[in-house]
Amino acid sequence: MPRRCPCGTGPGYAECCGRLHDGTVPAATPEQLMRSRYSAFAVGDPEYLLATWHPSTRPRTLDLDPDVRWTGLDVLATTGGALLAAEGTVEFRASYRAGGRDGAQHENSRFVRVGGRWCYLDGVSLA
Repeated sequence: MPRRCPCGTGPGYAECCGRLHDGTVPAATPEQLMRSRYSAFAVGDPEYLLATWHPSTRPRTLDLDPDVRWTGLDVLATTGGALLAAEGTVEFRASYRAGGRDGAQHENSRFVRVGGRWCYLDGVSLA
């Protein structure tokens, strides 16, 4: 049985975010990019995270904490991101387990198009 995609949309990883991670297709919307970035955290793919980060805010390197296990994603709201839009936002809550404790990251992330592709610009934590 194919591995379910961590982003929570239903299809297997290879048919869902795996296609974005391997470069087969680009993200069509800010929400799809955000879901694929969550999946990249879940599967441990820092190269994809860096590649989809806006050049003006992208860190030089990214080390993922191997002790953090991402356990679920809820998309709470989206704005913008239509076919001809240049920007959009995604509010989400990402659940994780680390150090024997459960936690969540609640954020409103901003995305912009660069060269026709969506990029993560930045986010505001919503505690």
